[in-house]
Amino acid sequence: MGKKKKHKSARLQGQGGFTLIELLSVMVIMSVFASITVQRFDLLSSSATNRAVETIVAELNVRETLVWTNIKMSTAGWTTDEELFVVVEPELRPRPQDTYSWSSGPAVSGGILRFENRIYSLARNTSTSTSAARWR
Repeated sequence: MGKKKKHKSARLQGQGGFTLIELLSVMVIMSVFASITVQRFDLLSSSATNRAVETIVAELNVRETLVWTNIKMSTAGWTTDEELFVVVEPELRPRPQDTYSWSSGPAVSGGILRFENRIYSLARNTSTSTSAARWR
């Protein structure tokens, strides 16, 4: 029996765990991957927010164009940008499902748009008898 125990302990003697260098190397590699992933997530989040604001501005322009077209096709027709804005202004206000709000405005010249925790200053080109106003 003594021989079996000796043989068994000799076999376990060559098996060790990871060295400190190996553990540190793995931890360094994992931390590099984690930092790259966090940076990419921040970039993706910022890009998505910018795209959402572009979509909001596009929607404002569609609403403005729709009201302008309806006025142009009416019997009264287009008169002035100020009179058009009186009609379009309620259309530009956020609906319950919208994710943006106005800090100041909308006004004939533009306004301050809030989306998430960011603030955007938007300008409005005036409408004419040949074209609807544009938000930018």
